Parts: sequence; C-alpha cells; structure tokens
Amino acid sequence: MAPPFAVPSTLRDLERDAGSDEPSLRPQNAVAVGALRAADLEEFVKGTSFDLSDKELFCIEEQDVFDHIYSLVRDFTCLPPALKLNLVETLRSNLSILLPNIDSLSRASMSPRSDGVQIADRIASHRNALKIYSFFLLSIVVAEESAADSCNGPKVAAHGRKKNPVYAWNWEAQRGRILNLIANSLEVDLSLLFGPGGADEQYLSFVSKCTFVLCENQNVLKDEETRNGLCRLIGGIATKHQRISQTSASVLYLVHKFDFTVVHLAEAAAAAEKRFSDGSLAISLIREIGRTDPKDYVRDTAGADNVGRFLVELADRLPKLMSTNLGVLIPHFGGDSYKIRNSLVGVLGKLAAKAFKDVEGDSSTHSLRLRSKHAMLEILIERCRDVSAYTRSRVLQVWAELCEENAISIGLWNEVASVASGRLEDKSAIVRKSALQLLITMLQHNPFGPQLRTATFEATLEKYKEKLQGMEPPSPEKDEPVNDSSLGEVIVGQDESVSDSCLPSSQDQKDQDPTIVDMTNLEQIRALVASLEAGLRFSICITSLMPTLIQLLASPSATDVENTILLLMRCRQFQIEGSEAALRKMLPLVFSQDKSIYEAVENAFITIYTKKSPTETATSLLNLAIDCSIGDLTALESLVSSLVSKGEISSSTVSALWDYFCFHNIGVRPVQSRGALLILCMAAKSSPGILGTHLQDIIDIGFGRWAKEEPLLARTACLALQRLSKEDKVKLISTSSRVFAALQGLITSLSLPEKIWYGAADKAISAIYALHPTPEIFAAEIVKKSLSSVFCVLGTNCESNENETHNGSILSSIPATKLGRFLFITSHIALNHMVYIETSVKKIQKQKRKNDRSQPTSEDFQADASKNLEAQGINAELGLGATIDIAIESLAEKAEREIVSGSSEKHLIGHCGPFLAKLCRNLTLLQKFPELQASAMLALSRLMIIDAEFCEANLQILFTVAESAPSEIVRSNCTIALGDLAVRFPNLLEPWTEYIYARLRDPSTSVRKNAVLVISHLILNDMMKVKGFINEMAVKIEDEDERISNLAKLFFHELSKKGSNPIYNLLPDILGRLCNQHLKEETFFSIMQFLISSIKKDKQMEALVDKLCNRFTGVNDVRQWEYISYCLSQLTFTEKGLKKLVDNFKMFEHALSEDSVMNHFRSVIAKCKKFAKPELKVCIEEFDEKLSKVHQEKKEQEATTRNADAHKQRIGSLDGLLVNKKTVQDNRKSTEEETSEIIDPSMDRNSEDKENMPECSDNICLEKSHTSSTLTESEDDSAEVQSVQTSHKGASRSRIKKMKEPEDSANSAPVRRVARSSRRSAR
Repeated sequence: MAPPFAVPSTLRDLERDAGSDEPSLRPQNAVAVGALRAADLEEFVKGTSFDLSDKELFCIEEQDVFDHIYSLVRDFTCLPPALKLNLVETLRSNLSILLPNIDSLSRASMSPRSDGVQIADRIASHRNALKIYSFFLLSIVVAEESAADSCNGPKVAAHGRKKNPVYAWNWEAQRGRILNLIANSLEVDLSLLFGPGGADEQYLSFVSKCTFVLCENQNVLKDEETRNGLCRLIGGIATKHQRISQTSASVLYLVHKFDFTVVHLAEAAAAAEKRFSDGSLAISLIREIGRTDPKDYVRDTAGADNVGRFLVELADRLPKLMSTNLGVLIPHFGGDSYKIRNSLVGVLGKLAAKAFKDVEGDSSTHSLRLRSKHAMLEILIERCRDVSAYTRSRVLQVWAELCEENAISIGLWNEVASVASGRLEDKSAIVRKSALQLLITMLQHNPFGPQLRTATFEATLEKYKEKLQGMEPPSPEKDEPVNDSSLGEVIVGQDESVSDSCLPSSQDQKDQDPTIVDMTNLEQIRALVASLEAGLRFSICITSLMPTLIQLLASPSATDVENTILLLMRCRQFQIEGSEAALRKMLPLVFSQDKSIYEAVENAFITIYTKKSPTETATSLLNLAIDCSIGDLTALESLVSSLVSKGEISSSTVSALWDYFCFHNIGVRPVQSRGALLILCMAAKSSPGILGTHLQDIIDIGFGRWAKEEPLLARTACLALQRLSKEDKVKLISTSSRVFAALQGLITSLSLPEKIWYGAADKAISAIYALHPTPEIFAAEIVKKSLSSVFCVLGTNCESNENETHNGSILSSIPATKLGRFLFITSHIALNHMVYIETSVKKIQKQKRKNDRSQPTSEDFQADASKNLEAQGINAELGLGATIDIAIESLAEKAEREIVSGSSEKHLIGHCGPFLAKLCRNLTLLQKFPELQASAMLALSRLMIIDAEFCEANLQILFTVAESAPSEIVRSNCTIALGDLAVRFPNLLEPWTEYIYARLRDPSTSVRKNAVLVISHLILNDMMKVKGFINEMAVKIEDEDERISNLAKLFFHELSKKGSNPIYNLLPDILGRLCNQHLKEETFFSIMQFLISSIKKDKQMEALVDKLCNRFTGVNDVRQWEYISYCLSQLTFTEKGLKKLVDNFKMFEHALSEDSVMNHFRSVIAKCKKFAKPELKVCIEEFDEKLSKVHQEKKEQEATTRNADAHKQRIGSLDGLLVNKKTVQDNRKSTEEETSEIIDPSMDRNSEDKENMPECSDNICLEKSHTSSTLTESEDDSAEVQSVQTSHKGASRSRIKKMKEPEDSANSAPVRRVARSSRRSAR
C-alpha cells in the first residue's frame, strides 16, 4: 500500500519536504521536462496519459506515475497546447470517475460480507487518489493563470494564433470544468474517506487557498462557468465542511481589497444558503461586519464602499436572512462613515421591498412583519435628515426604488412626498437632484389616478363622503378616524377604482354610476374615502411646490434645472395646477451658456408643443405666443427659429399657421391671427422664404379691417415686413404700391390706442428703413406731415421762439397726445437714420474689402501680375488704403452730426432739437402732462445718443429729471437712457458717475431695479469704473425688494469672476463707506458676509487680515470696531492668516475692551481650532489666553476710570454745596437786617396770616423752598442755590431757630442725590 499523500501548501513544497521523517507520498525521481526534445516530450506525456487511462484509478499512487505527473505539472506552462490538453483531460476524467466510486465504496463498507482490511486499503487509496488528483488539477489552474498574467503583454500584442501557440487551446472551458469537478468532490459525502471529523485540514486549506487566489483575478471571474465553480467551492468549504470563520475572513479580505469580487462573493454566500439550506456563512459575514469598529471604515474608505455594496447585494439575494440579522448593523448608523450609512439605507430599501412579500403565517405573524417593515421605513424617513448629503441623497433614491416596487403604502405616501418636498431646498445639489427624481417617480407610480387636479379630487371626495354618511349606522364612534398606515396595506389593490373616480368625467357622474353602485360594503367605502383624502393631500402637496420649482429653474446647478423641467413636464401630464405657467418660466433658459440646460429646454419644448398633429402644434404655438411676455417672446423666437432650421417644425405646421392667419379656419379670432403671424415671423428668422408666399395677405390683413379689431396685428405685420428676404423685399416694392402708404397711415393716424400706437409706430418706422430705397426722403415726409398735424392750427413751425411766455401759451393750446406722438416719430426716425448710416458704411467697407481681395482671372494675368503688385506696394507705402477708410469714416461722422446739429445750417430734425430741449426744461408745464413728459424725455434721450454736442448741452436737465420727476416711469426711462449714453459717450458721462449711482437710492422699486441693471451692465462690460461709489450697489444686496436683492447678488457674483476677483480690492473701501451710512447691524452683517463669501483664494484672505487689522488704527468709534471685527470673523483663516492676526495684535488691542468685539475674536478662535493641526492648536490657545487677559485688563481699567470720575464728581459737588450753604446764610443775615429797618404793609399782612395758620403750614413752605433749591442745583452744578426770600416780621427768635434746624438737615439730601446722579452718568 502506498504511503499517504500529505497536501502541501504549494507544489514545490513536495520537493522541499522530501527529507521529512514522516512517511508520505513525495516525488523521488522528478524529470526535467523542459530539457526534453519535442518528440521525447510528446512520447513522455502520452505514456503518462496511457498509464493513467489503462491502469486503475489508483495508479497515481505508484511512485513512477506520481513522479511523471509531478514533473509535468511542475513544468506545465512549458508544454505545447496539445500535450496540455491531453494531460488535463486525463486527470479530469480520472477524477470524475473516482467520485462515483466513493459512493459505491460507501455502500460496500456497509455490507456484512465485506473484508475489513481490504475495505480500509481501498478507502486509503481513494483518499490518496482524491487528494492527488485535486491537488494536481488545482496546481495546473493556478500555474496557468499565473503564466497568463505574466504573459499578458505578449498575448495582447499577438496578431494571430500561429504567432502565439501557447494560448491556442480553449483554456477557459477546461478551467471551468476543473473547478466545477472539484466542487462536486467537496459536495460528496467524504465522511467515509476522512472519518467523522471531516476532510483533511491541509487538503481543505489548499483548496480554499487556490479558490481565493483565483478570485483575486478579475479575468477569471468574467467566465460564468469558472465563476460558478468558485462560488460552489466557497460555499462547500464554508458550509459543508464547517470552515465558517476561515472562509468569512477570506471573503471579507477580498471584499475590502477587490471591488470586482463584491457581487460574486455575495452570490457565493447566497448560493451556499440555497444549496445547503444553511445560511451560516452569510450570517457570519453580517455579524463580522457588524462587529467591526465604525472608525475602521472611516480610515478605509474604499473598503467601506465595498463592504456597503456587499451588504446591499446580500440583502437583495437573502432578504429574510438579512432582516433577522439586521440588529447587528443598526449601530453603524451612528458611525462616521457615510458610505456604510448609505449601504445600510440601501439594505433597508431592499428589505422593505422584498422581505415582507409572503403571506404565510397567522395574523400575529403578519402583524409582526408589518411592524418590522414600518420600523424600517421610519428609519428611512429619519435618515432623510442625515448630516451627510450623500446619505440624504441615497435615502431619497431608495424611496424612489420603493415607489417603483410599489412597496409604499398609501398611508405613508404623503409623508414621503412631504419629505421629498422639503429636500428641494437642501443646500446640496445631489440631494435636490434625488428629491426631484423621487417626486417624478412618485407622480409616475402614484396610486391615485392619471389626473391629480385638486378640484376633481374634492368633488369626488365630497360625493363619497355623502354616500358614506348615508350608509353609516348612527353610533358614537362613527366619526372615529381611520388609521392611514393600516389602511394603506389594504387599499393598495384598489388603484383602479380610485383612478376611475379621479377622471374628469367623474364630475358628471350620476347616481347610477357603476363605480358608486358596486361600492356597497361600508368598509370599502371608508377605505376609498381615506384613499381619496390621501390623494387630495398629495395633489395639494405637489401643487404647493410650484413656487419652489420656479426658483429651482434659476439654480446655478445644471442638474437642478434639468430635473426641475422633467418634474414640471410630469406635473403637466397629471394636470397639476400651475404647472403650465411654471413651464413657461423655462423659456428664458434657452439663452443659457450650459449646453445641457439648452438641450433640456429644447427637448421639453418639442415634447410639449411640437410632437402633435400640425393643427394642434400650430394652435399650441400661437396660444403660447399670445400669452407670452416680452422676455418670453425673445426666448420663444430663438427656440422656434432653431427648431425650424432643424426641421422639428414641419411645412404642414407652417401651412396650418397660415390658415390661422388668413382666417381659413372656422372660428378664428383676430388675436389668434396675430399669434400665428408672430410665430411665422419667428420662423422667418432662420428661413426668410416662409413669408414670401403670402405677401399680399400680410398687407391686406395686417393693415386692413382686422387691425382695427386687434390693434397689435399691425405691429406684427410691420415686423413681418422687416423679416422678408432680399428677393421678397424687391418683389414687394415692385408689385405692391400701397405698403408704404399703409405704413405712413399707421404712423400718422390716430386710430390706434395710445399705448399700442408707440409699439406699432416703432416697428413701422423700422420697416420703412428696411424696405424703402430712399428711406430718408420718405421719413422726412412723415415728419412734415406729423408736424403739420400738430402745429397747423397755429400757423407756426417748430423753430425756437425767444418769447417763453408766448411759447408756453402755444404749448398749452396744442393737444399733448399729438405733440407726444410727433416727438416720438421725430426722435425714432433720427435714431433709425443713424443706424441706417452705420449700416450703409458697413456695406461700403465690406464691398471695398471684397474688391481688394478679388484677383484678375483673365488670360493676361501673368503680364499684369507684376504691375498690380508694384501698384499695391506703392499704395501701401503712400497709405492710400488707409486714407480711403479714414475718408469713409469721416463722411459717416459728418452724416451723423448733420442729423441733429449740422455745422452750417440745421436740417429738419435739427430744427426740432432746440424746441425739444426748451420743452424738457419747462418742468412746470410738463408736470401737468406726465405722458408728454415721458415722450419728451425719451425723444431728448434719443437725440442725445445721436449727437455728442447735443448730449453735453442737455446732460444736466436729464439728470435733473431723472432725480426729481414725479413719474417713476419717466425716472426709469431716464435711468436707462443714462446707461445708453454711458456706452455711447463714456467720457462725457464719467464726471456724472456719482449721480448715476444715486439712482440706486430712488424710492421707486422699478427705478432702483433699472438702476441696478444699468450699472451692472456698465461695470461688467468695463464701461464704468468700479471704485468710488460701489458701496451703493452693495447696499442693494439687502434691498427690501427681493428681485433687486437677487440682481445685486448676481452682479457681485459675476464681478467676482472677472480677473483676480475685484471684490478683494474693493472690500476695504466698501467697509469704510458702509460704516458711515448708519445701516442696521443685521443689514451690514448680511452684506459683508455675502461679499466675503465670494473671495475664495487663500492669499487674498491672508491679505485681508492685514488690511482689516490696519483699519483698527486711528478709529475710536466702537461701532466701527464691531464691524471690522465681524468682518475678521467671516474670513477663512489659514495658518499664515492666523499668524498675521497674531502679529497685528497691537493694532486691535485697544478695541478688545468691548464685549462685542471680543465675541467676534472668540468666533475666529473657535473657527481656527476646528481644522488646526495639533501643534497649531497650542499657538491658538495661547493667543486665546492673551486675548482674554487683555480683555479683562481693559475692562478693569475702564471700571477704575469710571470710579475715579465718579469720585471727582462727588468731591466737586460737596465743595459746591458748602459754598452754596455759606452764601445762603449770608443772604439771610442781610435779609433780617433789612426787614428790621423797612416794613412793607403787605408783608405785615402776610406775617399776620402766617401767625394765624397752623404750624404744619410753616413746615410745608419750608419743604417747598428746599425742594426748589435742590432742583436748581441738580440742573446745573455750577449755579447757585436760590432760596425763597421771605420777611418774618413779628416772628420770635425761637421760630427762626426752628426754621434754621430743618434747613441744615435738608442740605444733606441734595449731596446724596448729586452723588447718585454722578455715578449714574459715569455708567
């Protein structure tokens, strides 16, 4: 009998342990396979394979055969593919035959006739053969994979199988068969071979080691058969052979180190539970993860991520087992690793969706499952407030998954919706994104029906409530509320009936509605009412989100905007109130620089408006155009023109729009005709030929009788004429003669309303300059006609009149409406004429450049080439080309000057300039006519934009009106005009910069808003200097109007992106100016906090520390100390910044006496301690102690100073009282002497009366006199105490003594009062 085979840890260990004393099967005469010739090698392999096939399975125990097999396996990688296949197939087939023999041997051993010795030998041979075959096959697999990894480069570089014969055989298939065969061997009952103690420990260790080594190779796990074999090996070793702890440790090691093994190892644990009905491996893994210190996951973030994924995968495959062992994982919710918390949230989601689906068991078991599920869902709701944004986002994602799985009851539905609604205002973009996606999913899978209109739910709910009241028996408990949570579990299956009741037609249902008739069960009616109430709450919740969603459309995060658009589209699908209006707010986003936002808007627009039939598309587009504002119309024009160029708006839709415009459809209203023409104008921007097919219709309808019913139709027709192509313009001029007459009539007639006429005249004048061959001549006729309509009654013209009184009487007799229109026509024609001149100059320059670039193409090119080159060189040297450009520009400037103020003589509009200026200066007259003042100032602004001289002469009146005009419309127009003038003539407007900033203080909201927009435009485009008055703009950050505040914040946000952030340089100046503006403390703090938050660079923060500390010097105002220290507390301190703060201690030392200043410095210290290194914390604590010490010393010094001042005041008051007392005594002595000589009759009568009065009256008089003297002294310490002088004729000396004694005692009272008042003032 062969010696037993001891499985070594590696193949080479068989040779190293050859000298061991223990008897074991080891290689004795190994053959150097690598040294054999090819023919000898082939013969050697075939001979070995023949021996294995021809002899018994146990022949591998023979020393020769064992030596040959060992030699081939040791040098397996050197064998040719054919010989590899031969050897592997032989070993694998022998092992596959050996396994059934083990079962037969087991039956033979139980037979009573069996020979015990023979059976024992056979068992030993089977044991040896199993270990040897398994050992060699696993060694081959490991060696081949190691060789494949080391030769991975040459394998990839090979261009064909012939150049790489080593890998020509199908190793993947052989590998999978080998591993599954060894897995089969472990699943066989091996107790007969190895005894009741189980398989050999060394054998199992080797198999386990090879298995986990193979699992570390990602390429190995890609093959399904190999992967299944490895999973079976792991499950068999752990479960069948009771190696739970070792296998768990190895599995967790792989999970921590190799992320690609997570899914497969979870599958292995789940497969072990299913195959062997034993979840001990999974339980051990869960408990081991639960016992791990949460701090370890903080240090190993990659491992925490892998462990989290493993738990989620395990929960997905074994939900019931995970639910029973969840308690060991719950404490990790308190850990610091958000990745573990994320995974636990995912586990709870999987369990809530899968672990409680079965309905087996009694009612108590079912109730227990419901409570467990409810507890898990409560944890999920609580985790929505997790400190980590990643965890909050993951929780919302899990809720969305539960919605898709229909795992949320109706009773919990509104609570989840409320949580998601609140998370829309989360500070983290990823949380907002998940919240938006959750709401989209909830709408898509809501159990309440396809329509969520609040009115529909209210009507249906009222109907069923009435039915329920009629069915309920009278009892005291009839008003008892229904439990939503338990109801939710029951009502989930009734979605269809709820949906039917929520349809719009449900409002018209009658008593014979089958839905109502069938609902005869009282409990069903109650459940339905409760579900309708839940649906109503859900509808109200979603409807209330519209303001928040509109705000999210303006979010700087592209994901917010994209998901908000998707949610609004879903709301529109379910007919949520307000969703249609909110969706229109997305139109301006078409101008976003972010491509993803533009694509989201475009896709939403296509889905909502164009993916319909041509007629429906045309109807929806024209209705949208009718209701749009001016800003939305601009965005709509951009979208429509883009979609037309892309072919998204078909020719059939264009035809349908023409049908609407031409009134071909029945019931078309004039406003719809205008909307259709407006959409066609937008389409013509990218395809001008669209309008050419209906030129005559545009003229007939646009300027015909329909224009009287729809005044804006004429304006739209003028816009259509401007959008015509060049060919259509020529065709229109040649075929239609009434177009210009119609335009002139539109401008000069009074048929249109006042507000609409200005817009129509604007477009009509622009159309004239776009169509007419000589627009200046035709425009002059219009001006003359308008002039005659205004002044024809008076028989005068618009030349300047020196007599202001006569001029005022003329103006007072002219209709203000006509004069306003005349001024508008004149100024707008002047402005269009300037644009016409600039356009003409550009055409001339473009043609000149084209002629310069053109080269002769005639046959004599060769002969003229040298002459042309020579001529061009001479022209270049003489500067003739530049001279021509200068001449063109000079003519253009001259033409522009002649519009308003010609050099020699004034032209038509030039004559109106002085009249207009004088009219605008007559503020008293214009205050009576606000509309005329608006037209006059608008006209004046236009003429000022055209001519610099006229602008300079009238700047003062423009600023005066912008400041003092009673109409906020006039002030707004002037503010906008100032911005245009600053762009046109920046040098002229620079001295007036302060007055432009002053518009920010206007009491009108619209004026301030326009001022913010104008100044933002000028500064951000480098047309106005930032320094000087930028503090006025900073104050608008806290404007009472939210829109102005947002615009100011947007300005500073954009300003911070320019260069190296100008706000850094402006901050000290803003701080100094704001300190002197007497703002509220909260307002100042909010402004500075926002401005400082826009500074991100550490170097700038460090420099600001120096600048702010320097501002403490020379400042004695406590309020400014507080403001500067607050700004310091808002900075982000680095180590260098903190060092600068410590170095500048002397500069702010004197301010530390104030508690508020000290509190701000304490916040700086607290902020630095959070992120400081241990060695830096020591310095921070020392600085903190120094601050506290100085603060205490300053407080004590102040207290000492106050006490000293109070003491001085008390001493001074006592001295004053002594002097006053002596003075009073002297006065009384002199009074007595006088009264003894001169007696007044009246005094005599008074003394007699006093003698008749009781004694108490004397005391009262004395008290009054003393009180008056005290009051006199308290008012002014330096004043003498005045006492009442009274004669005491006939009074005895004893009474005089009585009067002196209370006087002395009363004098001490003022001393005490003065001391108290001095102490009070010292405080």
